[in-house]
Amino acid sequence: MKYIDEEKINNLLADTAKIDSRKLDIILKKAKSFQRLTLGESAALLSVNDPEYTQKIFEAASFVKDAIYGRRVVLFAPLYISNLCVNTCLYCAFKSDNLLIKRKALTIPEIKEQARWLLRRGHKRILMVCGEEAPSGKSNIDYYTEAIKVIYEAEVGKHKIKRINVNCAPLSIDEFKQLKASGIGTYQIFQETYHEQTYHRMHPKGPKSDPDNRIDAVDRAFTAGIDDIGIGALFGLFDYRFESLGLLCHVEHMEEKFKVGPHTISVPRIEPAEGAELSLRPPYKISDDEFKKVVAVLRLSVPYTGIIMSTRENALMRDALLSLGVSQISAESNTSPGGYSAGDQEQAGGQFSLGDQRSLDEIVGALIAHDYIPSFCAACYRMERTGEKFMQLAKPGTIKGKCSLNALVTLKEYLDDFASVKVKQDGNKMIERYFGKLDNVDQKMLGLLFSHVSSGVRDEYV
Repeated sequence: MKYIDEEKINNLLADTAKIDSRKLDIILKKAKSFQRLTLGESAALLSVNDPEYTQKIFEAASFVKDAIYGRRVVLFAPLYISNLCVNTCLYCAFKSDNLLIKRKALTIPEIKEQARWLLRRGHKRILMVCGEEAPSGKSNIDYYTEAIKVIYEAEVGKHKIKRINVNCAPLSIDEFKQLKASGIGTYQIFQETYHEQTYHRMHPKGPKSDPDNRIDAVDRAFTAGIDDIGIGALFGLFDYRFESLGLLCHVEHMEEKFKVGPHTISVPRIEPAEGAELSLRPPYKISDDEFKKVVAVLRLSVPYTGIIMSTRENALMRDALLSLGVSQISAESNTSPGGYSAGDQEQAGGQFSLGDQRSLDEIVGALIAHDYIPSFCAACYRMERTGEKFMQLAKPGTIKGKCSLNALVTLKEYLDDFASVKVKQDGNKMIERYFGKLDNVDQKMLGLLFSHVSSGVRDEYV
């Protein structure tokens, strides 16, 4: 597999199996200065098993996360437009030979109605997820761009979707240019596993059986002008330490070739999926403690990159991981095409089982209770703070100020328009508390924006 030196990874894991605490202290000191860690330094942290030192890693990750991103947590919802697929991924309910699920590709009007349902709940950011087969009579790229257009057109009162990120099959450079022109935010694609032998075993048939074409899709997207890219691995297919270092090898390649690392890293764990027997017994099941360590080490290794946590994980785990590095979470998810429609008794098959089934309002309330600012902001995309420009702000932590202000504005909008009584009360108390911590310049700016929200203006940002 291109860019992934398996021998180097294995040697690093062997060399760092035993490392003294003095060297570990040096690594953590470096990480807390917001410097990128080397593969060897990341391998050393991944090899730590001592509970006391693991706690030191967690504390360092929490420090770095707060320093770079502040207390804001970005919220989004996945919108699955199709579960048609030509691949046979052994862990996925969408695999082409699975006869147990109902298949569906949403029509363009159905996609628009799904977007309107999400808007009525208060969502503003969407991850559009696409099965890797186009509906009859369309090409993949035409289906994707038509869907994006109609999602942006959807309106509920003064509310519209602010930003669509896209998770879809690898495309050609010309197709990626069309995707960019449609106005997407981040293009997201997961390698699933960076261990080549495991990759071939897990993906026996279909276009996805070619690991190099999949990993090259990131390069093609960059070449086409998409500078916000999200990558990820599916934990449970192979040794979690190897997969973490494989992700970081991929990050190094992106930085060396394009001068920009990933905008986000996703860290899903295998969850049960109907008709996918392997998902019930993951080959390399990763424990909760190991999973927490992965998130913390990734936060220390790539401090400028957002870490995404989906609703695969239960509420308790998701809440815990916020302090270890997670900066974006999905909320109120449904992985079935058309699944957001109320009263739909003939739902198409979902991709995997959900661990966190709280409503958006419940998740907003939980974030507030843990002193995190729920954010629906997409200002960086509008202000062209993407790619290298975003990294220049994120690496020293200066993005935090803008993110916090915009998060508070979007929270105010949510509280006024969608929140339950208790969430509205608690949220307004949070806003008052954070407002009091700002300097006079930011207070004046935020006060003006709040007055606009109270008068009915929506979607302002700095």
